[in-house]
Amino acid sequence: MVIARYFGANEATDAFFLAFRIPNFMRRMFAEGSFSLAFVPVLSEARASGDRAALKSLIDHVTGTLLAVLMVITAVGMLASPLVTAIFAPGWAIAHRPAFWLSADMLRVTFPYILLISMTALSGGILNTFDRFMIPALTPVLLNLSMIVAAIGFSGRAEVPVMALAWGVLAAGIVQLLVQVPALIHLGLLPRPRWGWHHSGVRKILRLMIPTLVGSSVAQVNLLVDSVMATFLISGSVTWLYYSDRLLEFPLGVFGVALSTVILPNLSRKHAQKTADTFSATLDWALRLALIITLPAAVGLAVLAQPLLITMFQYRAFTAEDVHMTSLSLSAYSLGLPAFIAVKVLAPGYYARQDTRTPVRFAIISMVSNMGLNLLFVGALLAVHFKGPHAGLALASAIAAYINAAMLYRGLRHHGVYHPAHGWSRVLFAVLAGAAAMAAWLLWRYGSTEAWLAADADARVRMLATLIISGTMVYLAVVFGSGLRKHHLEKGAV
Repeated sequence: MVIARYFGANEATDAFFLAFRIPNFMRRMFAEGSFSLAFVPVLSEARASGDRAALKSLIDHVTGTLLAVLMVITAVGMLASPLVTAIFAPGWAIAHRPAFWLSADMLRVTFPYILLISMTALSGGILNTFDRFMIPALTPVLLNLSMIVAAIGFSGRAEVPVMALAWGVLAAGIVQLLVQVPALIHLGLLPRPRWGWHHSGVRKILRLMIPTLVGSSVAQVNLLVDSVMATFLISGSVTWLYYSDRLLEFPLGVFGVALSTVILPNLSRKHAQKTADTFSATLDWALRLALIITLPAAVGLAVLAQPLLITMFQYRAFTAEDVHMTSLSLSAYSLGLPAFIAVKVLAPGYYARQDTRTPVRFAIISMVSNMGLNLLFVGALLAVHFKGPHAGLALASAIAAYINAAMLYRGLRHHGVYHPAHGWSRVLFAVLAGAAAMAAWLLWRYGSTEAWLAADADARVRMLATLIISGTMVYLAVVFGSGLRKHHLEKGAV
């Protein structure tokens, strides 16, 4: 909201969001993706063995090896920032747009974030394995606060105002790492980095990581592909996609990532204990909870796209045209929200069993589908002169997510790892009925877009709050009226 108010949607914001998305993509793919998904199961095994010395040795050698590799990657990324930018923004490089060099300059500042946040993810993996979820879960808040402070406090003093945001990202990485330290000291597991390329635990993690480099972050890969293709479209396209992604990430980050983070060490323990029934029951509980929350969230995002964007972003530099263009991609992205979160739930069913190859095959198929759909949808929208072809990129990502989720689900069922528990038909009927009733209510009470644009900030907040609260009440009333009860949500495994 602060970034939209201060900077709007233009070539400068396109440049920043690309410079931010590159290290953020690497964070999702490596730190919170392949590394965490390989590290946590191996660390869980070490913990289950009861050998404290071996556990500490594993942590120390993994930390030292990861730190050394990341220092090299960071140095190369900073020195070769124009080349990296050209890879991720070919449209700007070919057209010699000013955004290219501005983004390359900011990338030099933001690239070290991958080192800092990867070490933060390692620390968070240790804490999560020992059932300390609060500090790692709150850590992303520090990034938001840092960027808000940078925008409000320093953008007016910078020669290029948007550059303040890049420094805010770097500052956030430092703070996010430091805040983990007291909790690690309390557990007696503060790492003492040691090079450990030949350490058995490090080698095992590396073997598990390699196949997951793509599979763990297919949604982020697809979003990055969207940004790359958006560099060939009109100025503002990268920013419109970014703001759409922000609202999509609210339920995905708050709920989907949290649920995935909690069930991975849980499933890892169930696999280590060879308790197949409780393994399946945990997956079943997570899928039910995901459906009950994400389907209405997706409907709400799609129906209330413009009111949400007007209320949150449409002030000062962010125009009504920006609202319209962003709403197109938000509505398209929201269609894929249930699938994005389903992937977050289903993939740990493979990683907890240390099967990292199967999800990768599915992820590659999904990515190739996304690229083909991108060309198909954007080409079709351009052919009919649709104002907002970037929405085709969002729609392609949504459909690709369903392809990935369907393959993950089918694989777990085929191998007998997951068996849906009784009650799914009742849950599905209740959720679909509730979401349909909520959508009808919101469409009836929505009003006109012009009225929202003409209202002041207080009135917008009141109107939006009324819609969200009343829509939620309608959804819950229909869901429980359709027969959904507490026992339909019990996991029975933990």
